[in-house]
Amino acid sequence: MTGSIAHDRGPAEGEERAGPLIVTEDAQLLDDLLRLCAAAGARPEVHHGVPERGGGWDTAPLVLVGDDAVHRVRGAARRRGVCLVGHDQDDPRVWQRAVEIGADHVLRLPDAEDWLVDRIADVAEGVGHPALTVGVLGGRGGAGASTLACALALSAARSGRRTMLVDADPLGGGLDVLLGGETVKGLRWPAFAESKGRVGAGALEESLPRLHDLRVLSWDRGDTVAVPPGAMRAVLAAARRRGGAVVVDLPRRMDDSVVEALAQVDLGILVVPAELRAVAAAGRVAAAAGMVLRDLRAVVRAPGTAGLDSDEVAGLLGLPLAGELPAEQGLGRAGGPPGADAHTALARFCSAFWARVPAEGTS
Repeated sequence: MTGSIAHDRGPAEGEERAGPLIVTEDAQLLDDLLRLCAAAGARPEVHHGVPERGGGWDTAPLVLVGDDAVHRVRGAARRRGVCLVGHDQDDPRVWQRAVEIGADHVLRLPDAEDWLVDRIADVAEGVGHPALTVGVLGGRGGAGASTLACALALSAARSGRRTMLVDADPLGGGLDVLLGGETVKGLRWPAFAESKGRVGAGALEESLPRLHDLRVLSWDRGDTVAVPPGAMRAVLAAARRRGGAVVVDLPRRMDDSVVEALAQVDLGILVVPAELRAVAAAGRVAAAAGMVLRDLRAVVRAPGTAGLDSDEVAGLLGLPLAGELPAEQGLGRAGGPPGADAHTALARFCSAFWARVPAEGTS
């Protein structure tokens, strides 16, 4: 397999996180900040000035200083993560005060409320490095993209990564079915169709079915065949914030929701049988996906019917070759999900893939 992606280790699961520090005596501002903390699921520490002994000021992941408290924190040690917060939209001296206390941001409420809720929620969730997100597409129908997506997710979970498998293809029949978990309780995509803004990462993870040591977001058997682009964006962003690995099974068609999914993919894999018609079809998929996805690589299923080898297929597509899979492997006929048997060629391919990226977000 060619190429590599470097990702740092994410935060350890279960690590206790401190909430933001609020420094103000302004009752209205304090009420607003407490309301925003509650919306973000954070428990703040509140002081009228710099906490004694410097502990909270030094260790809080985020410090929110009210306009009224600037003179009380002016002599505190400089640190990152300080925000100067107030209500006056037309205060000409606000930037001077921000420089005096070394603030990273100047926030005027209510205009900055959405941004601040997101930032506080990051603190509450202990957000570190985002998950390595891999998108899998089929070069043509029946190429085996869903099979490979499931196998990659199972392999990631088997290696100790915190893993989520996302089924972004509403017409694919459901990855929960492929994993043998269609009756397992948990939310499916229709429950998130109205999601807007920020989705809680921890709440998302806990709400999904747990299958084979990974979380799976799939489709139910109802009539919903699409989610709005905003919901796709919000849900995938939440999945990425949990760290570890996210594998997304993508459809070949390109609509607004798929574009939103591609925008959050770090590495795309295009599964292509070594056949001339498959290569022709895959070329169209690659051209469309490549408009959004910066890193797209080919996985070739061989042997083909036209005497093409894997290097020739990748060359015809103008893509780096990520590896070769025997066409008869990974079809889930051995009584378990694709890649569940670590001794198959499919599972070995997936293990080799993950070995090329650093383990992160392990649980």
